[in-house]
Amino acid sequence: MKREHYYWLLQALGWSGVALFVAVVNKLHVTYFPLAAWCGLSGLALTALWRRLCNIRLKHGSKLSWQAAALSASVMGLVQTVSNTVVDYYVSGANWYVGSPVWFMMLLSFWIGVMLAWNVCYMATLSLRRNQRLEAEALLLEAEALRLEVLAKDAELRALQAQVNPHFFFNSLNSVRALLYQDAGSAATMIDQLATLMRYTLVSSYSDCVPLEEELGAVRAYLAIEKIRFEERLQFAIDIGQDMETITVPPMALQTLVENAVKYGVEQSSSGSAINIRARRADRTAIIEVANRGSILASRTSTGVGVSNARKRLLLSKGEHARLDLSENDGWVRATLRFPIAA
Repeated sequence: MKREHYYWLLQALGWSGVALFVAVVNKLHVTYFPLAAWCGLSGLALTALWRRLCNIRLKHGSKLSWQAAALSASVMGLVQTVSNTVVDYYVSGANWYVGSPVWFMMLLSFWIGVMLAWNVCYMATLSLRRNQRLEAEALLLEAEALRLEVLAKDAELRALQAQVNPHFFFNSLNSVRALLYQDAGSAATMIDQLATLMRYTLVSSYSDCVPLEEELGAVRAYLAIEKIRFEERLQFAIDIGQDMETITVPPMALQTLVENAVKYGVEQSSSGSAINIRARRADRTAIIEVANRGSILASRTSTGVGVSNARKRLLLSKGEHARLDLSENDGWVRATLRFPIAA
């Protein structure tokens, strides 16, 4: 039902109740049935007219005050009292109210009270409806703000991903160039692996997160490239815990950490370095670690773009509880990703 239908239904029920009350007060005597009917119909007409005036005021931007409601209740109560006494006179021939001001004042007080109660209910309904409208508008504004926040987050994430890809491929192409003059066959294999990485990067650029298994595929391709370049100087081991392959990570985040491990662990050491990649669960937290022999001090000449970028993308993709820590212990540099696992 529409709001207007509810209004007229409640009006009909309310004033029918008033008419029934008048009939009961007059002991349900048939003579007073027309008076009871008039009380209901006239009350309905007066309040409907007052509601019409209120709507006109509201459309013109004028607020409905309690003083105006009280005044209207007094006026409608007086009109109702006078009209009822006139109808009572013509229906029953009674004119007792003329000589009894007390009864007239009691009748006037009753109808003013009825009209005041109607005004209170009507204004309370208007207030409730206004509050509901304001709440709905607030929810719409909140939803719009959330939508804009998501769009801003997505735009920032895409911008960060756009920074990662050129940085990564620049380093990879340098590796290919260095090998071309030494071993053309190995260079061809490296180019194939690089093509695999490019394919993964293009596909993953459309996603905020990818399964760890897919990210590890890119990591293995990258390590295969660098293994051709560094030979025995690069040793690596990958240990993935049970059910960790389906855990999602920001694309190229793990790859960036492995690239740093090669650049600052293997490349800067004459004897090379081992790289260990581990992934495990701890309660509802995923922990992914990339460790290499070396020192954080050795990488201070770096701009830190890769790690900073990976950290930002991790926060954007996994929320404020996600972390990327870099530590050094017993000659090992460890980059550790920690983030909650969705239920």
